[in-house]
Amino acid sequence: MSSPLILARPDLLDLEPYQHAAWEPALVRLHANENPWRPPGDNSAAGLNRYPEPQPARLIERLAALYEVGLERLLVGRGSDEAIDLLVRGFCRAGRDGVLVLPPTFGMYKVAARIQGANVHELVLTAAQGFAPTAQAVLARWRADIKLVFLCSPNNPTGNMYEEEIVLELARKLVDKALVVVDEAYLEFAHRPSLSRYQAGLPNLVVLRTLSKAFALAGARCGSVIADPEIIGLLRRIISPYAIPSATIEIVEHALSPPQLIQARARVEALIVERERLARALTTIGSVRRVYPSKANFLLVEFTNARRAFEASRAAGLLVRDVSSQPGLEACLRISIGLPEQNDRLLKALEQA
Repeated sequence: MSSPLILARPDLLDLEPYQHAAWEPALVRLHANENPWRPPGDNSAAGLNRYPEPQPARLIERLAALYEVGLERLLVGRGSDEAIDLLVRGFCRAGRDGVLVLPPTFGMYKVAARIQGANVHELVLTAAQGFAPTAQAVLARWRADIKLVFLCSPNNPTGNMYEEEIVLELARKLVDKALVVVDEAYLEFAHRPSLSRYQAGLPNLVVLRTLSKAFALAGARCGSVIADPEIIGLLRRIISPYAIPSATIEIVEHALSPPQLIQARARVEALIVERERLARALTTIGSVRRVYPSKANFLLVEFTNARRAFEASRAAGLLVRDVSSQPGLEACLRISIGLPEQNDRLLKALEQA
């Protein structure tokens, strides 16, 4: 088994990363061309006039503890979006390398590839398959230029989770051929352990995690790449030097304290209960053809007239996601689980429509 860096862009392997200003918080900073005064209203601990710590050590320690991985296996960035972009930039040469995506799925995989000039290969999943791939189908679609296989599990917008053994088989079969990138943005709502526990024997298995969903920090923009230390080392070379703002660092450190973790996990459980209640209630509405099973914090719902359901929701002051442009979802909306009273208002609007 070779190093996973045999898949990386050769021109990046010897890249000298930007040398940011030294991080020595015990000393007065006269070396980074910062303004010595704080801006009005700045109540942050570190001061917004100062550059934040690159790859903040204490934050990484807390995230590594949360995800139960070694410090050397974790890179922190601005949500999963930055992680996706970094992987594509690190492993795909424009016009030569490509990615494999399994639509309907999260659109940023394809967008990041297009921005980089990478080829995009697709394996379309269908409702008849339960939007679930087989290892054989994915392997049959693989081509020599494909460096990244993106799997979203639980998948957005379908809500289903891929079988663990299928993902592991793909990682085993694609060692030295491609990275298998598993986006676990919604994992907390599935009551399943992370696939990161298998990475020691599978250096091409990469896992993405985020605090946006279960930890209610979408506005803070904080996500993680969990991968082989060599992959993390490569991504550290190309990530911007001050990727995480000081305010985000402080907010996230507070959110990962024991009392806040207890509250976050209790809210996840409450949301799961509400998800199942909303799913049951939706099936009683005449305009609803199908509510797909979900392991995420949303439901994929098929309507007899999705446009009418969308407009009825808007009229009630509620915005749901129109996913009808994705393959096989022509009559579908994606509904995020809200507060109970918000969900009740949605049900009433759909019933009246």
